[in-house]
Amino acid sequence: MVDTTTAPSLRGLVTGPGGAVRVVGVVCLLVALVRGPVDTALFALVLAGLVVPLAAGAPRGLDAAYGIGLLAAAWCGALDLYQAVAWLDVVMHLVVTGLVAAVAYLLLARRTGVVVAPRRVTSRAERAGVVVVTVGLGLALSVAWEVGEYLGNAYIDPEIYVGYEDTVGDLVAGGLGSAVAGLWLTAGRARAAVTPPAGASRGARSRT
Repeated sequence: MVDTTTAPSLRGLVTGPGGAVRVVGVVCLLVALVRGPVDTALFALVLAGLVVPLAAGAPRGLDAAYGIGLLAAAWCGALDLYQAVAWLDVVMHLVVTGLVAAVAYLLLARRTGVVVAPRRVTSRAERAGVVVVTVGLGLALSVAWEVGEYLGNAYIDPEIYVGYEDTVGDLVAGGLGSAVAGLWLTAGRARAAVTPPAGASRGARSRT
């Protein structure tokens, strides 16, 4: 029998606010097929990323916000809005990197157990640890993104903007956004909203 608590179900993919965003993601991919191979590859990656919050047990609000952020960032790139609006790139790195870092932390906590789950945080030291790890994840993902931008500029489309100031600014914005995300993860209401790992409640009852 398949344990539906450990893997995203087909119903879970399309229910709730995050499910609506995933449906929009499918529509965006269909539109991208008409626009060309570069946009198609971009939105295919985004659509794959929209499933991650389910595996991470992310709260419904974070699931939706994360998906909206990914789609918005993708469309800003596809429509060349980053070149048209100077400050948009920094804002996107600040917001989207924070959302991605939060989901990455929850995924790490839920699927590997190598970091403490936010809902189990009880001390200031643990809260600080959540923030530090979330910032580390955000910076690591930001570096990977900047490497991707460089490779895209060098081998796919020279119009993809890269530069020293742009890279440093993006990393700083991503780090700040990730710090905010880490603080949010340690907030009481946010911790309570995170879905516990499968079997956690059964294990807790068995120890009583």
